[in-house]
Amino acid sequence: MVAIREADISDLDPVRSLLFQTWRHTFEPLHGRQHVDKICALWEDGRELKARLEAQDATFLVAQLDQQTIGMAFANAPNAEGIAYLSQLYVLPDYQAQGIGSDLLYEIETSFPDAKLMRLGVDAKNVKAVGFYERFGYRNTNIRLQEGGMEALVFEKQL
Repeated sequence: MVAIREADISDLDPVRSLLFQTWRHTFEPLHGRQHVDKICALWEDGRELKARLEAQDATFLVAQLDQQTIGMAFANAPNAEGIAYLSQLYVLPDYQAQGIGSDLLYEIETSFPDAKLMRLGVDAKNVKAVGFYERFGYRNTNIRLQEGGMEALVFEKQL
């Protein structure tokens, strides 16, 4: 049975490994190995993940199965306008399409009772992720951003 819980310091290395594996699987076919290597290098020393773990105004979740970290999600608490921002939701490729991402998304959405809206960015080329969020009621705002050398589509959902 998959358990979802708040991340702690012992989760940082497994989460970093999960991000490397998931990014390589998902984004190398879309953007090439060189681009993915550049993104993964940002996580190499673990400072960014540690900062997220220590953030007071955020939720950092891990999904585990038999002590293995198979998914993660990170979102910032709502701002003054009540908008929370989901910046990461990843599930290892071998565990995708099994409801784990859905469970993580539900937990993130319900972790901010004061939030009015959840906002996120999705790589415009990642049609699988676009479809995932649309199935859960997120709508494309038609806002396009450049993030990390990729075009991101901004999606929102009223909570």
